[in-house]
Amino acid sequence: MRTSLLLAAGLLAAASSATAQTVADFENLTLPGNDTAYINYTAPGTDVGFNSGLAHFPTVYDTSFGYSYWSDGFAYSNRKDSVKAGLAGEYNARPGKAAFGDKYAVAYGSTNIIHLTGAARGNSLSGVYVTNNNYAYYSMLNGDAYARKFGDTTGTRSGLPQGSYPDFYKMVFRGYLNGALKTDSVEFYLADYRANSAAAKYIVKDWKWVSLTALGHVDSVQIKLSSSDVGPFGMNTPAYFCIDNFTTNETNLSVANAPVAALKIYPNPAVENLTVEAAAGVPKAIAVLDISGKTVLSVAPTELKTTLFIGHLPAGTYQLLIRGEAGVATHRFVKP
Repeated sequence: MRTSLLLAAGLLAAASSATAQTVADFENLTLPGNDTAYINYTAPGTDVGFNSGLAHFPTVYDTSFGYSYWSDGFAYSNRKDSVKAGLAGEYNARPGKAAFGDKYAVAYGSTNIIHLTGAARGNSLSGVYVTNNNYAYYSMLNGDAYARKFGDTTGTRSGLPQGSYPDFYKMVFRGYLNGALKTDSVEFYLADYRANSAAAKYIVKDWKWVSLTALGHVDSVQIKLSSSDVGPFGMNTPAYFCIDNFTTNETNLSVANAPVAALKIYPNPAVENLTVEAAAGVPKAIAVLDISGKTVLSVAPTELKTTLFIGHLPAGTYQLLIRGEAGVATHRFVKP
């Protein structure tokens, strides 16, 4: 039996109001080449960040020690080298590419804040793609002059006791509303060696979708990092991560300003093929994510109707993300 679901491609209309989604994908920002990154060094000690979608990504640098250095905030990049380690990989995403498109943002600092702008302020968040950057990834994988190798049980490094370590590198998302930090939070582990099974230990090297709907209505979102590897001055693990497609929700828009682009998705359950059919406007990208958030299939459609071959995927529940000009629509489907 053929079944279908009508979705709003980023826009869901109601009788008197609508909800839209806006994606900060950083594609509006310029870079001088195909393997470059950008950070603003124009005003020490102040926010010289950038905007994408309906969000502001602060950047701060300092000159108090006689030279300029990035103290916290965000840069943006299109670098694709996935093996460059140390500071040479500071602006590189470990997957070697953006989650979608060409650009992504790189964050530095144990605590950072993203500010919502315009219609997104006071509304909810859909989510964001996250991954490790090269510097943090290879520091955890191999250790370096400042940080320990995750899972190291030798105890041979100076100051480390004998025995195994339940190593982790964690992000905690919390929202601000009307100047107050809310109690709701979302956790995501960029690395997790706490399990007893070696197969369950991991350091993230792909883009992962993190849902932020649990934060509720917010004006900004705080991202705080923590690690099992700490020293007298805080974390030894390099305080970096990368993000892409930071997606906000906007409500109470007039229907006249929020035309609906319908999508048909069928069949569900799907065994061999899953079809995504847009009524108007070819989607910019379609991705299939498994239950862990890993992207297992992605395509860039060229027509209104796109058929995805999913016969090779294991049985289970998957999330479908369809990105259009107005935002991102999501849908779950089952592979028997």
